Amino acid sequence: NQVGQTQTMNEDDFLCNAFNCYPHRYECEDIWTHFEDAVFRQPSCNVTVEDYRQMFHSMTQNQPCHRSLFWSKTRPLMHSYAAVMKHLWTLEDTLAGYMFNDLIWCRQQEDADFDFSACPEWSACPNHPVYSLWRQASQNFAEMACGNVTVLLNGSISNAFNRRSMFGTVELDSLDPQRVDYVNIQVVASLGGPQIEACGQGSVVDLIRILQTRGFLWTCTDNDQYIVSFLFKTVEWELGCCFV
Repeated sequence: NQVGQTQTMNEDDFLCNAFNCYPHRYECEDIWTHFEDAVFRQPSCNVTVEDYRQMFHSMTQNQPCHRSLFWSKTRPLMHSYAAVMKHLWTLEDTLAGYMFNDLIWCRQQEDADFDFSACPEWSACPNHPVYSLWRQASQNFAEMACGNVTVLLNGSISNAFNRRSMFGTVELDSLDPQRVDYVNIQVVASLGGPQIEACGQGSVVDLIRILQTRGFLWTCTDNDQYIVSFLFKTVEWELGCCFV
């Protein structure tokens, strides 16, 4: 279920559409109540990570080892890859990711209700309600990662690894070298180029340096042939089509 900026969402929508399709059982009403409390307690531009803590506490789940897939500027590619590689586990596969993916919400200025038509831009808020939720979800996802993890980066742009991205600011810093065996970096350029960054050049080198400093073991592969062949067969490729 996707809620656009001009649609509405109430408790029945939330419980019926979000939870009935997720393959695990949770106390749905408790999660909804904590979500409402987080959004309505503060003005729209001041919903912090801490405001969502109770909600996330009520939806704790185990995360499988050797399956975590992180990404930056490769979202459509990530979804296509994960759809075929069924063993991979992305943030969108968690309960929070499943529930809130592609949704936008904030508090109405006058009433204690949701607003989907006039929410501020992320950049306009010190603590945007959507950004704060994804920040906490990303932190939880990274903290629970274990075994071998994969990072999918876009080799067709500058700053394939952006220290200011959600991966760079939250997930990378939340990975635990005591839980993670290897960080396997996959740098993939769109078919037909350009190949701007690679394992030995550009911002990917900065990522590797950070991993080394924090004591992680790592590998890095440019344009893995399996991924490239899979993409060639399954995606309508134009320059940059899958790196949004």
